[in-house]
Amino acid sequence: MNEIIFLFSLALIWIIFAVVQDFKSKEIANWLNFSLIAFAIGFRFFYSLFSLGNFNFFYQGLIGLGIFFVLGNIFYYGKLFAGGDAKLLIALGAVIPFSGNFYANFENFFLFLMIFLFVGALYSIIVSTRLCLKNLGKFRKEFTKQFKSNRKIVTLLLLLSIAFVLLSFLNFYIIFLGILTFISPYLYLFAKAVDEISMIKSIETSKLMEGDWLYKDVKVKNRIIKARWEGLRKEEITFLRKRYKKILIREGVVFTPVFLASFVIFFYLWSRGLRYSFW
Repeated sequence: MNEIIFLFSLALIWIIFAVVQDFKSKEIANWLNFSLIAFAIGFRFFYSLFSLGNFNFFYQGLIGLGIFFVLGNIFYYGKLFAGGDAKLLIALGAVIPFSGNFYANFENFFLFLMIFLFVGALYSIIVSTRLCLKNLGKFRKEFTKQFKSNRKIVTLLLLLSIAFVLLSFLNFYIIFLGILTFISPYLYLFAKAVDEISMIKSIETSKLMEGDWLYKDVKVKNRIIKARWEGLRKEEITFLRKRYKKILIREGVVFTPVFLASFVIFFYLWSRGLRYSFW
């Protein structure tokens, strides 16, 4: 049990550092995520070598790292996570396998992800609602604008939701699909409107950092710098500084508090053995 407490404490300290850094600079440094992986895997190796007499505990860490590497990339390329958040998730894959049994660890993975998704959704709703209320006048105008530009899609989904409700006589649960289809475009328009009024900032190009997101494509002489999900490269920042004093960028929501809350809740449930109630 001491080895689990050590891994939990190690990850908790690193996540707290990540939260502080995220609030300060809106990014999580690579060295923070990579050092957590190195310490977690290194500890597993030496603990297995000197205390267990076999390397199963070490191998489970590698398996967890591999599984979360895939998940992190899915979230990143699915444009749900920024690079720092994805790497932090990958790093936790080296920590969360608390057992020497793969199936028990798979339960741990599932439990953590369910907690993470629930806490993440709740956190996003709270943050978005706060930003909406803070800029209510701008939000109303932007929401109306977004609704008008997406009227055809909203109408199509409304008709589809009505069709699902009418088909619910075949199976009652289809009605829930109809409700979800009806509210989903409004949730998207809400999130889009909040993003446009709160997440778009004008900053001096001298303060640009590698990985910052452009709000839209920018033309610099004969070159167009794309607003990519991967963010700005160093050479692109150099080009922008020569031509512009200020530029519009898109900021992301500070998401590391979700990692902190989810990890603490996960460890509490795991230590109480409550994970088995999900199966």
